[in-house]
Amino acid sequence: MQRPDWAPETIDIERPSVARMYDYYLGGSHNFAADRAAAQAMVAAVPEAPLMAQANRAFLRRAVQFLTEAGVRQFLDIGSGIPTVGNVHEIARRSAPDSRVVYVDVDPVAVAHSREILAGDARATVVQEDLRHPERILAHPGVRGLLDLDEPVAVLVVAVLHFVSDEDRPARILHTLRDALAPGSYLVISQASDEGRGTEERAEAQRVYRSTDNPLWVRSRAELTAFFDGFDLVDPGVVWVPQWRPEAPENAEDAERAVFMGGVGRFGG
Repeated sequence: MQRPDWAPETIDIERPSVARMYDYYLGGSHNFAADRAAAQAMVAAVPEAPLMAQANRAFLRRAVQFLTEAGVRQFLDIGSGIPTVGNVHEIARRSAPDSRVVYVDVDPVAVAHSREILAGDARATVVQEDLRHPERILAHPGVRGLLDLDEPVAVLVVAVLHFVSDEDRPARILHTLRDALAPGSYLVISQASDEGRGTEERAEAQRVYRSTDNPLWVRSRAELTAFFDGFDLVDPGVVWVPQWRPEAPENAEDAERAVFMGGVGRFGG
């Protein structure tokens, strides 16, 4: 296919990208035929796939709103993905115009589009880096130049941990991020869970994502809860994302169909 102007020459448009598949689930336009084919295969295996992306995006919005109400003004969004309506800086600034946001993603398309959107914004930036290298994220000039780690920061690890294998030691990654935080900071996590899913459905979903550069690692509620080691979980704890402080009770019905579980934890102080 013809390469569009917004696609960097360095990316392989014939290989599915999880960031562009997520963009497709959300109804975005920054995806290629290979991404759409993989996303459609995922929908065939797990029909709730578009719902899970939408429910997760709504969880992110509610979590950021909660954080600004709690006084947080600094956000580190790791695995931020391709920009769509309702980015963290847009949500936070509705109630806290002085909020500062650093977006981090490894996907060059996501980073390129973030740079376009954030051009001229002195209180938001994007860096290209991998969650699996938290030390490099924390030391990056783009992070250090905008965020004061001696003050509370909300670290958002939303819809990305299921692409981090057990061999990459996700708990160690989160501990490294935690140890850099000031008291009063927060951690927000969501990821795909296999609770209530049949073996065949889980295997098919994992098969689809093996065609990308990011195989899928689904986890249980207990495993997600353990990731909040050193944090005090905010009520209602780790739950299906529609159940996390829903705006209306009916929004949490059939919550397990959203596939994602998530939670928010507060660090010390």
